[in-house]
Amino acid sequence: MSRLAEEFKNIIKTKMMEKFKYTNVYQIPKITKIVLNMSIGEAKEDSKILDKAQEELSLIAGQRAVKTKAKKAIAGFKIREGMELGVSVTLRNKIMYEFLDRLINIAIPRIRDFRGLNFKSFDGNGNYTLGIKEQIIFPEINYDKVDKIRGLNITICTNSSNDTEAIELLKYFNMPFTAIETN
Repeated sequence: MSRLAEEFKNIIKTKMMEKFKYTNVYQIPKITKIVLNMSIGEAKEDSKILDKAQEELSLIAGQRAVKTKAKKAIAGFKIREGMELGVSVTLRNKIMYEFLDRLINIAIPRIRDFRGLNFKSFDGNGNYTLGIKEQIIFPEINYDKVDKIRGLNITICTNSSNDTEAIELLKYFNMPFTAIETN
């Protein structure tokens, strides 16, 4: 079992029970999945760029990424419906906790000029989205083999009903939020 999964099972669940006075163990919010998404605009001209991005995202996630297609045609951007424009991967269970551990303890401290994560990135339903400008903060990526710096979005989905429960849950996982909470 992953280190964070054990910590959630043994420590964080009891802290959440005490703080929010839950009557049932199943009321405790938990992280259900983590979605990594990388959109590549240049992929409409060259599909090899998308293959490289898929390879990098698969290295970061530890699981094979899939190519995503455009849902609508946009004439102004020269995009047709069904055109492959991005890569995505959904992490659950053991791989999810291992990725979260690497994200919090290794990758986020390597972000240049990092001052903490913003509380405003919660969506109102307990899900947190963070954008990363450079994929090279992850140690799995070999800097010498990178052809271009790309960004990615990371969405941490919880089953909590509101943002305050999700904030507390992610704080117990040592997510480095800014000191001032603006709710």
